[in-house]
Amino acid sequence: MKRKIMALVLSMAMATVVLSGCGTVGGNSDNDKKEESQTQTESKDDTKEEEKEDNSSQEAENSGDKIYNIGICQQLEHQALDAATEGFKAALEEKLGKDNVVFDYQNAQGEQPNCASIATKFVNDDVDLIMANATTALQACAAATADIPIVGTSVTDFVEAGVVESNEAPGRNVTGTSDLAPIDQQIELLVKLIPDADKVGIMYCSAEANSVFQAEKAEEALDAKGISHDRYTVADSNDIQQVITKAVGECDVIYIPTDNTIANNMEGVKNVASPAGIPIICGEENMCAGGGLATLSISYYNIGYNAGLMAYEILVDGKKPAEMPIQYADEVVEKYNAEIAEALGMEMPSDMKVIGEE
Repeated sequence: MKRKIMALVLSMAMATVVLSGCGTVGGNSDNDKKEESQTQTESKDDTKEEEKEDNSSQEAENSGDKIYNIGICQQLEHQALDAATEGFKAALEEKLGKDNVVFDYQNAQGEQPNCASIATKFVNDDVDLIMANATTALQACAAATADIPIVGTSVTDFVEAGVVESNEAPGRNVTGTSDLAPIDQQIELLVKLIPDADKVGIMYCSAEANSVFQAEKAEEALDAKGISHDRYTVADSNDIQQVITKAVGECDVIYIPTDNTIANNMEGVKNVASPAGIPIICGEENMCAGGGLATLSISYYNIGYNAGLMAYEILVDGKKPAEMPIQYADEVVEKYNAEIAEALGMEMPSDMKVIGEE
């Protein structure tokens, strides 16, 4: 009997141990799961916090903690290029904040060696971006660096300037905005205003590649209409007086494309052409205001502003100039110079705008 009782006690004790052991294993498993779950949660929280910090850092940089240093190389000083520079600066100041962008503005005074020196300075200063205003300035900057992003403006054709592989896909560290107005429509305007013109003189500076390009386009448009034409070229500003005198003596109307050399000397052109009664159709508004009769004009301020927006996308959004197509003016307007129209005794169409009265 005692043996049976002892056996029963031992059996109960062993069962208690087994149950206790099972309870311990089960309890540890639940705790481990809880700890593992807590660790995973903490890890996710850490990851989210890191993402928040990264996003906050990016937003801080985008909102203006970084100071951007921009070099501006302007080929020379005249109203059209000045307007483009103003537009460019306005766009970046609006997007980045005035306190977060520093402009190093340099004017080359129309000299190619000055453009090269300015470009070299910007490279040595390691600026964040270069804005090149006009063709010679752009060519000098593109020759100086293949690394610093360059945004050009007031350039008629970037391919003709030799700074990109194509206008659709630049393929280099260069992009920007063109000042090319529809030349065929400018010739249409010429014909509308001077329908009896027998011969058109195309005047430009032969040293400016983009002016040569425009002259060729103007010739194509005039040939399509069967209108006689001839080129009157200047090598530099010293030739202007002689060349314009010859042109007004042989032509009924003068067409001048966007040309920096002549744009900077329109007063001298006007002083010869206006007394001779010869109207001038200009490639852009500021030239026309200086002595032309009419123009189908773009806004240089607007193309400069758009160049500034492109610069912002490069600096902040990380876009590559090589992949950014050249942009063109999205609006052109027929305008005329009221003073010249009166001097020539011409009544202008009522749908044309007077320069300076917008």
